[in-house]
Amino acid sequence: MEETIDSPSQQDNQLLEKQESSTWDPIELEAISDSIIAAIKTIYDPEIPVDIYELGLIYRIDVSDDRDVKIDMTLTAPGCPVAGEMPVWVERAVSMVEGIRNVQVEMVFDPPWDMTRMSDVARVALNMY
Repeated sequence: MEETIDSPSQQDNQLLEKQESSTWDPIELEAISDSIIAAIKTIYDPEIPVDIYELGLIYRIDVSDDRDVKIDMTLTAPGCPVAGEMPVWVERAVSMVEGIRNVQVEMVFDPPWDMTRMSDVARVALNMY
């Protein structure tokens, strides 16, 4: 079974779906979720001084019982100059989290990103609040 973590604007760093048959201990799941999010927060869009998690570019994070991670992410614009590089940055960062086995990052553009996906932290940092 997979556990899902959604972007900050949707659930403010909280676990979204708890599967009844999951083998995750709640404390362990919270710790690994926090570690994955912390790793993602080290990645910044080169043109925006806010990390990609707070920008709302991470649409979904699934962690399987086998500790495989699948991440759906997007870009602020499809023509972003680092479109090919950013998923690799995310994969590398999350792969460094202790206990993670495999990481797969998929670029998605549906739904398209817009500013409503940004967290309050991002809005304040960009003077948009």
